[in-house]
Amino acid sequence: MSRRVTLANVGVLVVLLAVTVFLSSCKKQTPPDTSTPTETKTTTPETQPEAQPEAEPEAQPAQPEAEPKKATEPEAMNPEAMQPGFEPLPLVLPKPMFVGTPTNIQGVTNLAKPRGKARPAFYAPAGCKNLAAGKPVSSSDPEPIMGELEMITDGDKEAADGSYVELGPFVQHVTIDLGEEHEIYAVVLWHFHKQARVYFDVIVQVAKDKDFIDSVTVFNNDIDNSAGQGVGEDMHYVETNEGLLIDAKGVRGRYVRCYSNGNSANDLNHYIEVEVWGK
Repeated sequence: MSRRVTLANVGVLVVLLAVTVFLSSCKKQTPPDTSTPTETKTTTPETQPEAQPEAEPEAQPAQPEAEPKKATEPEAMNPEAMQPGFEPLPLVLPKPMFVGTPTNIQGVTNLAKPRGKARPAFYAPAGCKNLAAGKPVSSSDPEPIMGELEMITDGDKEAADGSYVELGPFVQHVTIDLGEEHEIYAVVLWHFHKQARVYFDVIVQVAKDKDFIDSVTVFNNDIDNSAGQGVGEDMHYVETNEGLLIDAKGVRGRYVRCYSNGNSANDLNHYIEVEVWGK
């Protein structure tokens, strides 16, 4: 009986031990955290370099003072005459009657291009005056179709009706008697500037005698000698309110003759005014 109790106790102990072992092995365990912990970064302020003193600017060599600009010389039609004792010719121009580049002139050879600006000043000896003012005028056409010959030197340079003289067709000329010999520096003539036209065979001569036996030609744009005064090398030009200004270079004479041979609009010849500037 005693031995059975002992064996029974041993058996109970064995069973209890086995249950304890089983329960211990079945206990749920939390797996270890294998993730990498987030590191907290501590920002350390960067060490700033010590401020360096500003370098003193290098001394610049002294610059020479700029020379004052010289006054611009006025534009001149004849710059060779810009010398002591000469001054711009005191021309008074009539009012313009048209503006812009003419487009209705065709078939004219040797035609000067428009300047697109006012004509430069013309220099002449101080004291020059219009020697032709009020002087007598004769013509190859003594009975003009329109107007009177004395209108060519009356001082009216406007292009209005009644201000110009109309001569017959083909080659015609007008001659101005200055009364005595003078040094002539410029001749300015206006044919017709109410509209854009080109006058052909424009020739200007100066002579000491009324028959022009010994004459000097100061302008000639007759390219084929159709006026019988020789072939010229000057260019055709479009009539404007500025007129044609001719450099006579101080030639001496008493008579001034102007030729023309019709124009780009018709065969007639016209004169508004002729000025002769000299001393």
